[in-house]
Amino acid sequence: MTINNLKYAENTEKIIGASFEVHKFLGNGFQEVIYQPALADEMREAKLEFAREIKQDIYYKK
Repeated sequence: MTINNLKYAENTEKIIGASFEVHKFLGNGFQEVIYQPALADEMREAKLEFAREIKQDIYYKK
């Protein structure tokens, strides 16, 4: 399967591109909290709509 076969191929390509751009600039070894604002900047630049750290109910062992 290529990326072109995906339902949201254009958005997927933008997200992957933004992620690679952040990694290329910052490199390895940081905690997630460092990467989050950088990725948000790249995703805004790519004109992607998103929400950061939305609250979700998690059901664990209940």
